[in-house]
Amino acid sequence: MDKKLTAISLYTGVGGLDFGFEAAGFDTAVAVEMDPVCCRTMRANRPWGVIEGNINAISSEQILAAAGLDPGQADVLVGGPPCQPFSKSGYWATGDARRLKDPRSDTLTAYLRVLRDTRPRVFLLENVKGLGYKGKDEGLRHVLKGIDKVNREAGTRYGYEVQVLNAADYGVPQLRERVFIIGARDGTPFRFPEPTHGPDRTEPHRTAWDAIGDLPPDPGEPGLVVNGKWGGLLPTIPEGENYLWHTDRGGGHTLFGWRRRYWTFLLKLAKDRPAWTIQAQPGTATGPFHWRSRRLSALELCRLQTFPEGLSFDGCSRQDIQRLLGNAVPSLLAEVLAREIRAQLLGTTCRSKEPTLLPPYRGVPPAAEPLAPLPRRYEQYIGDHAAHPGEGRGPSRVKIVNLRAAGA
Repeated sequence: MDKKLTAISLYTGVGGLDFGFEAAGFDTAVAVEMDPVCCRTMRANRPWGVIEGNINAISSEQILAAAGLDPGQADVLVGGPPCQPFSKSGYWATGDARRLKDPRSDTLTAYLRVLRDTRPRVFLLENVKGLGYKGKDEGLRHVLKGIDKVNREAGTRYGYEVQVLNAADYGVPQLRERVFIIGARDGTPFRFPEPTHGPDRTEPHRTAWDAIGDLPPDPGEPGLVVNGKWGGLLPTIPEGENYLWHTDRGGGHTLFGWRRRYWTFLLKLAKDRPAWTIQAQPGTATGPFHWRSRRLSALELCRLQTFPEGLSFDGCSRQDIQRLLGNAVPSLLAEVLAREIRAQLLGTTCRSKEPTLLPPYRGVPPAAEPLAPLPRRYEQYIGDHAAHPGEGRGPSRVKIVNLRAAGA
């Protein structure tokens, strides 16, 4: 039987990272999370010790006591501090992001404090790709300097390796990029695994069909109908396309200007490709949507995130489920990294030769869904629509620049 290893989990969310480490033979001894819906859902699905509250009000001693561990005993510390201060969406909405000036970035400091006090054999920190954007990487530099400070104060030798990984390149049926920082207490260097899936690799990318093709086409779950002003357009958009289909450069009607909307606006899955990134707080017309022009069910979202089967979301609203799953790390990617951490840094391997959360290959998917004709209510929008003027010159960005120039 595989040797069980212990994990301390911070900013656990609903458990995406932890499910992956669990699949690789780790026990989550304690999970720290402030969202009550996440905590309730974790308790319903796993026997982990859950501390509910703001990490800045929870001492490292409390965390160790709840885990039943002394400093230095945990095998791994994992966590994904809330990413809003460094997210790409922040750049879109405001033309920039406050990053370290945002009070939510204190979560990085709290992670480093717990690392210093608990001194696990290995740590893993996950965040959005934007944490390390060139020229906007204050957050990443803050973390790396913080690790050096931990070493000076705690007498440890933590190194760090940093890499942006796309989950689809490791078998996850979803395009999702995240930055990972991994280091060992004794200074042993970590090598990130090479991608295994994609063009010219061992296996092709797993697709949305591989993930959910065996599920009923109409799950009968409430809240899946897409309403709002633009919901009726979805059946007129081909699989794998978005609103750009209805521009002068697409194959539909000229209802919109080129690149005048978010990429995710009216975005639909394609059966023969990985899904696009699942959103945590989508608007009414924000995808990705199912190829049958509806929202994705809870089970479908779990499959696309490679969560283990059999999870319960009783008492969660549709918005809760979307938020919990959209904020999570794909569990298969976490399992891949956890297996490498075991082998490279902890001197132990898993019994199974392959990751257990990898979706099966379901063969060539069926033909694409037929398109519906354009509903008459949208004919009024057919016309000439100007393309976006270019990066940094859209109306929102121009408004922000003008406000700043006026001292507002």
